[in-house]
Amino acid sequence: MKKIVKILMYVVIALCLLLAVTITFTVGWLGVVAGFLTLAIAGLTSQDAQTVRAAYLAMELIARFIIVPLSFAPLLTGPILSLGTPWGLFRHYWILTKLVITILSAIIMQVHMQPITQLADVAANAMVFSAELHKMQIQMVIASSAALVALLVATTLAVYKPRGMTSYGWRKQYEEHTVPPDVDVAA
Repeated sequence: MKKIVKILMYVVIALCLLLAVTITFTVGWLGVVAGFLTLAIAGLTSQDAQTVRAAYLAMELIARFIIVPLSFAPLLTGPILSLGTPWGLFRHYWILTKLVITILSAIIMQVHMQPITQLADVAANAMVFSAELHKMQIQMVIASSAALVALLVATTLAVYKPRGMTSYGWRKQYEEHTVPPDVDVAA
């Protein structure tokens, strides 16, 4: 019996640690996207060429080495964590919505790496941004704003955990609270 209690204690500690790691990655991702949006706005609106160049060079580094890894981390830690909790991975709509938001955000980030890299290349090698690049600058502000909203929605879902179970969740809940017919309850 003591061994089981000890194992359960280690499982609880591991889940708490995984929860802390997941929260750290997710909140870090949210904060870095807010900083990225700030740089995108500075790059779009600044009249100072050095500020514009610095903004896009920094954006490329931040995206490549911080945002991209942070966007994939919750895809690994989140599902593992949900499988170790009563919430489950497929039992509640809010968890599925968070998972879809995270997957789409990670994919969209990969798609936007090309224009980010292109803006950084121009910033490193040219002094003037063309009208075509101006569209990319606007795209960076819009995309990072949308990413920030998506991550805020995912965070809000994680905090408030709105009601609404999937059909799988209802079925599993029913199975857990029903005594199988072949079990002798009187014994």
